[in-house]
Amino acid sequence: MTGPTLVFLHALGASAKEWKPVLHYLPGRDCVALDLPGFGAAAPYGYLNVAAMADWLADEIRSRALSSCVLVGHSMGGKIATLVAARAARGEIGLSAILGVVLVAASPPSPEPMDEDRRAEMIGWFAKKQASHAEAATFVDANTAARLPPPLRDTAIDDVRRSSREAWLGWLERGSREDWSAEARIISIPALILAGADDGDLGEDAQLRLNLPHYVTADVQVVQGAAHLIPYEQPQVLAALIEGHVANVTQAELPADFARLLGSDRVSRRTRAALLDRLRPPAHAAIWTAENRTTATALVAQILPDADGAAILADRILSGIADGTGDGWRFAILPPDREAWQRGFATMAAYGFASLDLGAQARLLERVADGEVGNREDEAQLSPEQMALWFEDVRAETVRIWMSLPTTMAAIGYDGFAVGGDGRRKQGYTRTGADDLEAWQPTVERAS
Repeated sequence: MTGPTLVFLHALGASAKEWKPVLHYLPGRDCVALDLPGFGAAAPYGYLNVAAMADWLADEIRSRALSSCVLVGHSMGGKIATLVAARAARGEIGLSAILGVVLVAASPPSPEPMDEDRRAEMIGWFAKKQASHAEAATFVDANTAARLPPPLRDTAIDDVRRSSREAWLGWLERGSREDWSAEARIISIPALILAGADDGDLGEDAQLRLNLPHYVTADVQVVQGAAHLIPYEQPQVLAALIEGHVANVTQAELPADFARLLGSDRVSRRTRAALLDRLRPPAHAAIWTAENRTTATALVAQILPDADGAAILADRILSGIADGTGDGWRFAILPPDREAWQRGFATMAAYGFASLDLGAQARLLERVADGEVGNREDEAQLSPEQMALWFEDVRAETVRIWMSLPTTMAAIGYDGFAVGGDGRRKQGYTRTGADDLEAWQPTVERAS
């Protein structure tokens, strides 16, 4: 199975081993489960603060030269995943591969809600030495809805006990209390946010209040039969949820050569951020009804019958019309864009456009273009003359938005965005002859 690499980040007192039950249900995926510094096999690294941990993860992604990936962060790992996703969304070099995020009972960018008596108890376990077996067992049992089967419980307990004392104390005393909300801002990378039904401090309420506001598009789901250690408690359910999110974000995956070029120093951070933003689903604008979106999707499918993702492209077009970020041009006899599109949709609805078969839709659009469809008597609709011009606008806007997508640029071999960078001297082209490509230029054949 092809697709994004899944990069897994574990919770406090855990290691890459916590993901083994989940990976069992993702046999076709390329998966990388990491030991965060201070935990598992990386315990000798001791404590890295939140900033250093995020730098470490960013370097891990860059060093692996991934062309596409999804970050899956559990609890403490969720906070790190969100901070790196925020840097990727702002166009940081080498992070453009991140297509999506899955937060599993994740610690938020803001201070993590935690009962202070319980925090003090956990700090006490490592105050002078490593936690005892009984103390580690108390931690594991308190974070599960039901006692884990012996092999899994033993692994979870062993992971707590082999954690670096400095890393355990550093997270509880400092890292979990740090507020990185301003750094995280609002992230355009789509997220799946999961909460255990029986989780306490990081349950559904905390996820809705503290993690959801940081993502433009996110789906929040509650995992039944689980508390905080969801990877151990409900691995099959968790794997299915991850698989579903990966399937949703894979439409933004770019050819490997094109993705590497976009992530390179030939592209300015601002350009990279703008292009990557076009890969991500826009938020639904409130002014459009479900019927409007259905009609827009049908129109896009008629205008670009060979293009993938008509519904997502339609949402992107409608988002731009709602925001007023179009080309600023309109025909004199048409009202402003938002009103024109609403009245155009109303006119199309009066003819039942969306419910027609493809052939009938095409024939109706030919009549629209010829100025034969419209209503001069209803102010909620457009006249035949206005409809002909509005449909011209719809076609132009559809093609303009489609051409601006990195997926389209990759398909046609366009690389004109990669002649700058963030240095004072822009890189440009050194070879300008027809069909005389430079080494950094992906060919259409390599991009397809």
